[in-house]
Amino acid sequence: QLINTSCRKTIRPHLEAMLIYIVLSSISLLTVALNLLVIISISHFRQLHTPTNLLLLSLAVSDFFVGLFMIFRIIIIDGCWLLGDLMCSLWLIISSTIISSSIGTMVLISVDRYVAICYPLHYFIKVKPRRVQVCVCLCWMFAALYNSELMKDNLQHPGRYNSCIGECIIDIDYIANLLDLIISFIFPITLIVILYIRIFGVAVYQARAMRSHIAVVTTKETVTKSEMKAARNLGVVVVVFLICAFPYYCFVLTSQNNVYTASSVTIVIWLFYLNSCLNPLIYATLYPWFRKSIKVIVTLQILKPGSSRANML
Repeated sequence: QLINTSCRKTIRPHLEAMLIYIVLSSISLLTVALNLLVIISISHFRQLHTPTNLLLLSLAVSDFFVGLFMIFRIIIIDGCWLLGDLMCSLWLIISSTIISSSIGTMVLISVDRYVAICYPLHYFIKVKPRRVQVCVCLCWMFAALYNSELMKDNLQHPGRYNSCIGECIIDIDYIANLLDLIISFIFPITLIVILYIRIFGVAVYQARAMRSHIAVVTTKETVTKSEMKAARNLGVVVVVFLICAFPYYCFVLTSQNNVYTASSVTIVIWLFYLNSCLNPLIYATLYPWFRKSIKVIVTLQILKPGSSRANML
């Protein structure tokens, strides 16, 4: 079927359009820069090569690519895609893969904290950096394969569902859309909530136990407080993620059909993307090691020999 009509661009006042592009471009650049700092910090400083930080590294890589690919979301904001049908399909698959890997990493973070709080004596035996690396790689591989399979029809026949030239559309049948909602959102979010409820229950129990038994070994109490603080900090990351992701999945769930234009989900997807900019700001607020590493990077002390062995904690 030949399409002769061009897509209709959203006409905005010049000042409004300029403001939108400046704000969104600033968010994109900030997201890339902040997450690059996280990636450099955890990758460079050996003291930060802990299992939990490796999960934060995976999340930072996802957030970095979200910021990088925001430029395409800015291009489509007025309703027209100018890079061709194949690029549209590839962009949608890559974006979905990044989002899926973020959700998968959130699940891994919750499991990591669950083992650390509920089974502290087994944590360093069960949770090792190599195992975490394998889990992260499997998470990314599954996300890529899953989304490629889910959208293979759009990849094999790019532009098939376009009603006009310059449209960027994804089509998923009802059953696949329902399964995707369960696999990509309902199941992982339910698992995260259950794990954190369990963590909260153990935290309350241990707090009461500490008040009842004052004569506790000092080092053991310090370790417990450290793990509790880590669980709280990562809990903040998870809660902010859920707040930003929830509207998007509500939109998907309540849509009347399963054909989405890239511009129709603009508001909810930008809220989702905003989470990638907020994560490094949360790290900067809650983690002293991140603030310290930023100072070392910005002042170029990172270029000094042996900087990777610097004390960051």
